[in-house]
Order: sequence, then structure tokens, then C-alpha cells
Amino acid sequence: MQEIGDVSDAQLVTSVARYSEVALAEVYRRHGGAVYGLARRVLNSASEAEDVTQEVFLRLWNQPDRFDPTRGTLRSFLLAQAHARAVDTIRSLNSRRLREAKDARRTASAAYDMQHEVWDLSLAQKVSEALGTLPVEERRAIELAYFDGRTYVEVAELLDQPEGTVKSRIRNGMRRMRAVLVEAGVQGVDA
Repeated sequence: MQEIGDVSDAQLVTSVARYSEVALAEVYRRHGGAVYGLARRVLNSASEAEDVTQEVFLRLWNQPDRFDPTRGTLRSFLLAQAHARAVDTIRSLNSRRLREAKDARRTASAAYDMQHEVWDLSLAQKVSEALGTLPVEERRAIELAYFDGRTYVEVAELLDQPEGTVKSRIRNGMRRMRAVLVEAGVQGVDA
């Protein structure tokens, strides 16, 4: 039987196609440093280079048939994959930075409206007061669902209650809050 270190790259990829983790580990041992090094040079970031390296080898694991030994060596194939993925990462990072800068400019240029700010604070206070009038079970379910962003299933698990009970408590609590807010003169909640 042939030692894993003596097997050709093409044979290793064939073994990877048969889900051999040992073969993938040997491919990584042989070429992981070069893949990481190229990604590191292109990205100038160790963590991003690690991500690209992982993606390249995961792609080889999931799609070993993409490697064609008649078109070049496994190392050149992996390096081409790493370079393309690194360039994609740079483009993605640049796009995100441009979006964030654009959003920051838009937010900074938005007119500060004292009247809306006061209204929002007043409304938040009234909602908080209305929430405070609810029984503890309804208030806790609403807080978890609406203020913590939990699903009904998650709320039910956290409260150790059946999902139907949680839904009923939220629905009843919201109905009570609506009545308190309408009574307090808050517009738009009577729908």
C-alpha cells in the first residue's frame, strides 16, 4: 500500500472525491501554506486570508471534480481559486465601506427635527407606561417578542409555556395596550 505522502495530487483529489478526509488533509499540508500566503498578500489581513483559505479547501471538498489535472497542477488550481476569492473579498469589503460611508453622509445630512424627536420620546414614554399596566405574564411575553426580537417559539421556550399560551398573552396584552394608548390620546393605534 502506498504512503499518503507518495500519492500524486491527482490521486489525492480522486480520494477527496470519495470523501477521504486524510486525502484532504494531505492536500492542505502540501498546498495550504501557499494558498494562505497568496490570500494574505492580496488581502493584507490574516483573518480574511484564513477565511479565503478555508473557502478554497471547502470548495475542493465539495466540488473536487472542478479540478482537471490536464489543465494544470493542483497548486496552480488552488492558487487561482484563492486569488479569485481574495479579489471578490476586496470588492465586497470596498462595496460595504462605500455603502456605510453613503449611509453616514445621508444620516449626517438629514435635518435634525426637534419636534419629531420630542414626539418620539413622548410616544416612547406613553408606550412604556401602557406596557407597565399589563399583567406580568403579558408584559414579559411582549418584551421578549417585540423588544428582544424573539419568535413566538423562542418566547414560549424562554417562558416555559405552550406557544398558544404565549400568542394569547401577546395578543391580549397588545389589545390592552392599544386601549390605554387610545385613552391617552395617542393617534394611529385605534386601527
